[in-house]
Amino acid sequence: MEIGGNIISSVEYHGKISLVIFMAKCPLRCPYCHNSELLDGGEEISLSEIFKIIDDSSEYIDAVVVSGGEPLVQLDELVSILKYSKRLKLKTKLDTSAYYPNRLKKVLPYLDYLAIDVKVPYNKYKEIIGSDIGEKVEKSVKIVNADPNIFLECRTTYVPNLLTSKDIEQISREIECDLYTIQQFRNKNVLDGNLEDVESPSPNELKKLAKKIKPVLNKVKIKTSEFGEECI
Repeated sequence: MEIGGNIISSVEYHGKISLVIFMAKCPLRCPYCHNSELLDGGEEISLSEIFKIIDDSSEYIDAVVVSGGEPLVQLDELVSILKYSKRLKLKTKLDTSAYYPNRLKKVLPYLDYLAIDVKVPYNKYKEIIGSDIGEKVEKSVKIVNADPNIFLECRTTYVPNLLTSKDIEQISREIECDLYTIQQFRNKNVLDGNLEDVESPSPNELKKLAKKIKPVLNKVKIKTSEFGEECI
């Protein structure tokens, strides 16, 4: 399998210390991607080496988070990691673009928490992201909502040049989730160099967006580099 490294984090799984494994490869080319070095591949590593990393961390972590890239590209390896983590009584979380709804079904039995990047309104994926996968994302959200055992977070990175407040309002009406997060765009190390000149939205701007959609989605938070995570 191919990965982009691993870290210990206190923020990737709310309320828990987690080992985060970044799996390489992704079928998308989002213009604001900040992990572009993982898009086509990463470091070759065996599953046994991954299991050792989990074992070595198990005494001081509560959870294993698998992020990317898009982890569902390497489905068999992802399932193995999640199964192994569950055997150790660790909580599990997956970050996904929801590109593969049918593959997603296969990992749900081994998940406690799922974070889906709802990047744009469903009908704008082709226009803004360059890949017409709105129906796949919508299907994935519905699949997860049918499983009462999984906590679903949907999240959107607010990029001022690509999204408007109307887009965030539209997303809020289209999704159903336990938590919706509006993430602050950062213009460093982005795939599309044209976005390097786009200013990051301020925390106050994100708060205004969050308050506007709060009546639609009950639990909303923002995530900024200045203040971290804030529930609205």
